[in-house]
Amino acid sequence: MSAEIRGTGVGLGNASGPVAVMAAALEPPSDAPSTRTPDEEKTAVADAVSAVAAELNDRGERAGGSARDVLEAQAMMAEDPTLEELVSARIDGGATGEHAVYAAFAEFAEQLKEIGGYLGERAADLADVAQRIIAHLRGVPAPGVPEPGHPFVLVATDLAPADTALLDLDQVLAVVTIEGGPTSHTAILAREKGIVAVVGAAEADLTDGQIVIVDAAQDLVIVDPSDAQIAEAEQRAADREAARNAPITPGALADGTEVPLLANLGSADGAAEAIELGAEGVGLFRTEFLFLSSDEAPSVADQQESYRQLLGSFAGKKVVVRVLDAGADKPLPFLTDDDEENPALGRRGIRALAYREQILRDQLTALAHADAETDADLWVMAPMVATVDEAEYFTSLAKELGLKTAGVMVEVPSSALLAEDILRQTDFASIGTNDLVQYTMAADRLLGSVAHLQSPWHPGVLRLIKMVADGGAANGKPVGVCGEAAADPLLAVVLVGLGVDTLSMSPSALADVRAELKKYTLEDARRLAEAATAASNADAAKAAARAAA
Repeated sequence: MSAEIRGTGVGLGNASGPVAVMAAALEPPSDAPSTRTPDEEKTAVADAVSAVAAELNDRGERAGGSARDVLEAQAMMAEDPTLEELVSARIDGGATGEHAVYAAFAEFAEQLKEIGGYLGERAADLADVAQRIIAHLRGVPAPGVPEPGHPFVLVATDLAPADTALLDLDQVLAVVTIEGGPTSHTAILAREKGIVAVVGAAEADLTDGQIVIVDAAQDLVIVDPSDAQIAEAEQRAADREAARNAPITPGALADGTEVPLLANLGSADGAAEAIELGAEGVGLFRTEFLFLSSDEAPSVADQQESYRQLLGSFAGKKVVVRVLDAGADKPLPFLTDDDEENPALGRRGIRALAYREQILRDQLTALAHADAETDADLWVMAPMVATVDEAEYFTSLAKELGLKTAGVMVEVPSSALLAEDILRQTDFASIGTNDLVQYTMAADRLLGSVAHLQSPWHPGVLRLIKMVADGGAANGKPVGVCGEAAADPLLAVVLVGLGVDTLSMSPSALADVRAELKKYTLEDARRLAEAATAASNADAAKAAARAAA
């Protein structure tokens, strides 16, 4: 008999298949002396090293390409004679094989870090190899993404961004995480990669091989489903795929109300794919990639070239560029303070840029020069604006330096409450729902223990969004949403019903949102929005919108 586990779905997709559980990181081995002979410990370690090296080589052979090179290099690390000597010396000193591997690999990793460069970057690979050898010695699964040899549903406590980014989409049918919320990095990356996912499924006590249906549209994982349930899920997946492959048209409601659908981009490299998927422009271009790997701010000329490439890809279309959003989880040595006890509430966003105004002036100058070289419709906006004065400051400076259209991001409750006054000073507003949820609910978006508070469906957040939309309408200024909320198809309809003019999202979400909007008129959208905002919590708001649909 089937059972159901509730979580938070990412997107509308569904998939079914056998579970493979991601093993947790291993506890460090005890440093107690071994009760076995040194020869016994050395033989066990040698067998484990050989098995791990063979496994890595086999995985590399199956993966092919650059992944094969990486895995073969890891296999060679496992069998490095220097490491064998270090491990043997510790075993001769009385250590267990597990602790000898743990300590010797850590020592060697430190040596590589001190050398730096390419070898320094391999230190992290050594830690992974050591974990695999120790897991083999213990007879337990190695930590990390499993490789059962067939397509599977990945179940994990949570996924590191690197794990999510490197998932093999030919093997991973869907992802279920026990922790995480709709604005967690796992959810964001899953949406960007088009992976079917349910996050925050706290009661997901699943075992390898169990068959499940992961139904993101219903926020549900069905355990041990019947044949009829599997057939129904497969039919819905086929119907969805057909809708996604329908001819691309501009975003609009069923009654023809235009809702331009834009793309969120982090570099100019994603422009071609976004256009192919039907992006009508860019609603959020993050410029942090130009700054985060540098010890000093890039020159005006260097920035100008990057912006010119982006704008050149969207000739005649709107491109909204967010100036540098640094601070909090994105500190920069040349811009942000490193002694703030609570940087999320410190000098970040427009506050940091105003403190180091020359960096902001250079960026706006580079954008103005790039704008003059292309035919795109460039808009610029400031992050983390909290006051009317900040909105006026940024808009005045942008126009002084030659930008035609300047706006602000609404990411904190104060800017939503002041939206009518703020929009009197600036040209537009774009709502960043990820941070707006975090600051409205006082819930760290990366903290699993408060994931239940991180939903953009919360009526408190929806009412703030309506205040911003009303502020835009009062001033005749456009209001968009460029957070993860816009990528949730049903919520996208609600946002339009609240008065939002444009929606910007990961390009992979465009097809689902486009198809969902076509199901409703503006009157329908307003009815869904009214039902959702009248609810008392996020789950009730989503349920109310579904009932009103």
